[in-house]
Amino acid sequence: MLLAPATIIAAPAVQAAEAQVIDFDIPAGTLDAALIAFGKQSGRPVAYSQDVVAGLRSGGLKARLTPEAAIAKLLANVPVELRHTGGGAMVLKRFAIPVIYSSPLEDPISPLLEPVAPAPTEVAEVVVTGSLIRGQSVGASPVVTMSRDDLDRSGRATIADMLTELPQAFGGANSGDTSLTNSDTTGGNASVATGVNLRGLGASATLVLVNGRRMAGSGLKGDFADVSGLPTAAVDRVEVLLDGASAIYGSDAVGGVVNVILRKDFSGAETRARVGVAEGGGALERLAAQTLGATWSGGHVLASYEHYHRDSLASAERDFAATADLRSLGGTDRRLFYSRPGNVLVFNSASAAYVPTWAIPPGQSGVGLTASSFQAGVVNLENQRDQTDILPEQRRDTVYLAISQALAPNFEVSADARIGRRSYAYALPGSVANLTVTSANPYFVSPNGAASNVIAYSFTDELGPLRSRGKSDSLALSVGADIDIGRTWRASFYGAYAEEVSRRANTNRLNTRFLSEALGSIADDPATSYSAARDGYFNPYGDGAANSQAVLDFISGGYIRTRYASQIKTVNAQADGVVMALPGGPMKLAVGAQVRTEDFQTRTISMTSRATPTKTITGPFRRTVAAGFAELRAPLVGPDNALPGVRRLELSLAARVERYDDVGETRNPKIGVVWAPSGAVIFRATYGTSFRAPSLPEVFEPQDAGAAFLQSGSTTKLVLLRYGGNPNLKPEEAKSWTAGVDYASKRWPGLKLSLTWFDTDFTDKIGTPVYDDIYNVLGNAAYAPFVQTLDPNNAADQAKLSALLATTTSAGLYPTNAYTAIVDGRNVNTGGLRIQGLDLSARHRLEALGGRVDLSADLTYLIDYERQLTPTTKWVSYLDQAGQPVDLRARTSATWSRGPWAASAAVNYVDDYATAQGVAIDSWTTLDAQLAWRPERDGLLGGLAMALSVQNLLGADPPFYDSPQGVGYDPANADPLGRFVALQLTKRW
Repeated sequence: MLLAPATIIAAPAVQAAEAQVIDFDIPAGTLDAALIAFGKQSGRPVAYSQDVVAGLRSGGLKARLTPEAAIAKLLANVPVELRHTGGGAMVLKRFAIPVIYSSPLEDPISPLLEPVAPAPTEVAEVVVTGSLIRGQSVGASPVVTMSRDDLDRSGRATIADMLTELPQAFGGANSGDTSLTNSDTTGGNASVATGVNLRGLGASATLVLVNGRRMAGSGLKGDFADVSGLPTAAVDRVEVLLDGASAIYGSDAVGGVVNVILRKDFSGAETRARVGVAEGGGALERLAAQTLGATWSGGHVLASYEHYHRDSLASAERDFAATADLRSLGGTDRRLFYSRPGNVLVFNSASAAYVPTWAIPPGQSGVGLTASSFQAGVVNLENQRDQTDILPEQRRDTVYLAISQALAPNFEVSADARIGRRSYAYALPGSVANLTVTSANPYFVSPNGAASNVIAYSFTDELGPLRSRGKSDSLALSVGADIDIGRTWRASFYGAYAEEVSRRANTNRLNTRFLSEALGSIADDPATSYSAARDGYFNPYGDGAANSQAVLDFISGGYIRTRYASQIKTVNAQADGVVMALPGGPMKLAVGAQVRTEDFQTRTISMTSRATPTKTITGPFRRTVAAGFAELRAPLVGPDNALPGVRRLELSLAARVERYDDVGETRNPKIGVVWAPSGAVIFRATYGTSFRAPSLPEVFEPQDAGAAFLQSGSTTKLVLLRYGGNPNLKPEEAKSWTAGVDYASKRWPGLKLSLTWFDTDFTDKIGTPVYDDIYNVLGNAAYAPFVQTLDPNNAADQAKLSALLATTTSAGLYPTNAYTAIVDGRNVNTGGLRIQGLDLSARHRLEALGGRVDLSADLTYLIDYERQLTPTTKWVSYLDQAGQPVDLRARTSATWSRGPWAASAAVNYVDDYATAQGVAIDSWTTLDAQLAWRPERDGLLGGLAMALSVQNLLGADPPFYDSPQGVGYDPANADPLGRFVALQLTKRW
């Protein structure tokens, strides 16, 4: 048999076979080069041998067409026949041309003795997320793919917004509003980054890749990836693997894998502009981007720049967040007794807490008060949401560069770089404190004749809110090479570097030492230029202008400045190809090795309780990880040996071993099975183990503690909250199962259904159970191992407390006998987390209403979401509770298109749930809509696309939740933005 050199052209992933309109830009040249450009731009594989296209040329193509129409134009007037395969691939053959022999063949044997040409090789890689093997068909693990068109139709401006809208994603942590409303109990997201939290297993248990490379960690622990800094204009598609995948990718791939694939093969120029505005004010959004690219037969180059800016959303601009007094919405008055004017506190031995007993009268200057002036039994309350934000201001500038070149027919090198800066600013509730005032203060008056009193006081009116400003700089570099090493085997090598450096300044803070000096509680400090006797004492009894600006400037000189740096360096080598031929098809194997180093360091300069700044440097912490991995795909039954009821049967095996120089070794296998009893139905199942290694700060971060006020019944108690690293941590481990069925109708072409059952058992989960449920810790027996109650009259208790306070910045902030407990919030290996549920997906395309209609529905139903706080406590369900995942989330959409016009609508649904006390929280349904116009014209209007999008078209407020944080909605399951209108223009040049 004679074999000619063959080519299989493929884009980075095989897309669905349904036609979609694409802006093709293919230069004139050889037909071979034109077909390569077509395959990359369309995402459709094209297979042909080189003798099919030898000597043929193409006039090129620049038009907006379906892939079928585009390739038909490319093949016009050339002797090539197009054939379609069942998997959506295209195969090219030369037309049969009759040969007329003028004389008999003299030597009919010689052609058979010529050397056989090499077997067909792939010149463009097709690797789907969840596998290391090129050219695979649908695998056993469920994967969701979102294209550029999906992003544009969603009406969202950023990849972060689109990912967090997935029904499988949970928004309870690592987002802007959860951080600013204090709903993110992990407290690790001061830079207001956005993480992806698949299945509610935690953002740190979702691995995020960009072009298959790891991102540097974000947050105070560097334990999750920030997707808010990724450039929208440069995105080609996003693939989301909804299954554990540590056997393929290593650590963190417990809940799943998000692979953001950026554009590479782009020819021409694209300009993008967008502006969006929210009803009710705030969050004004602007985006501008420019992309340039060129492709040629041996490579490509691309450059993209994007600027994004969104204003902050103030609490005052939303009724449900403007005040902590939620009674008008049907809730509770959540305002604090730390107020101005303040309240005089008295220690209640029965409740072991300070309680407000007298209110300082309002409307007076704090001068000339007597004991009878105080209002017994009255409590002044302060709106802690005053002057705060619920969404931060965000600015982002990102540059992306990518280049590749084939240096030889079997050798290609590539490189890419991504550089970004994200700046942010937001306002938090102002400083509060318990002030111990004595007769040393000239304004001192005691309502009960005591020598000193404790006053609960808020400084928001005088000092304003706490303000944070910062920036996160990210850098990602990658250099790689692909080499065809013979027959079907290809080797790939890459080196990658990723870095994220975050800087934050928290200003306008109260300096407690300066305050003590201004109160007269301590003598004038010669280290400061301030003298209370000369410059004025702080008056805690007034309302209005009771204190001079000089006094306020002195006590508000506190600040905290932090810098966090995370780095990942990776060297990876792997190879894949055909091992042997099986009756069902070629058995393929991928093997490889990887070495990775991770670094993390923090630097803090604070001036909150001392007269001089305190500088703290933790780290640099470093670890080295060495890994070996392999994956095998064995098609046991295929087209050549299909049986009744078994048209396809495929087995996949994968395993990865990772050795950490600090936490030991892990071994993770995965097995998958695909069975197709007919051409319409595919059954699939997987089982595997996954893990997450402790982040470097979780292990090595210095231990510390601070004062905190926690709810206990109807009272608030002062506790010393411990936090920090734990060198005894072990890796988290998980066992994951999935089983599903996919159906593609033959009776109704375009109808596809998919159902997946998933189950994950997450054990030794690293976390801070106290922080995760901080407002229910006191008095809850489940948290008893983490809470040590203090007796103010017990010398041992007071000695332990004093020893801990001496090592913290909270020393002297409150009297030691005011603390009611020591709460351990450090990182620990908790008992575990178990989830089980179903994913349902439906797609249908049909011709109707004079055009094409695309229908889709995605639904996630959680059956179980249970946590075990420690290995000895019972499993407790957190499903359908405020701040936790709800059982049902869904999104359905319909798009009608005809010619240059397209209209779409999408319904988002979050099921009803309840508070921990059983109070019902309503379901939430929102409607999104978009009208798009893409004129089919040449000239200035050619390549133009315009889209008017409205999110939450009906302006549905989030369902009311009587949150202990003093906001009237649940940031974990709702969005405060409201109706949001955006106009986007895109122009291809």
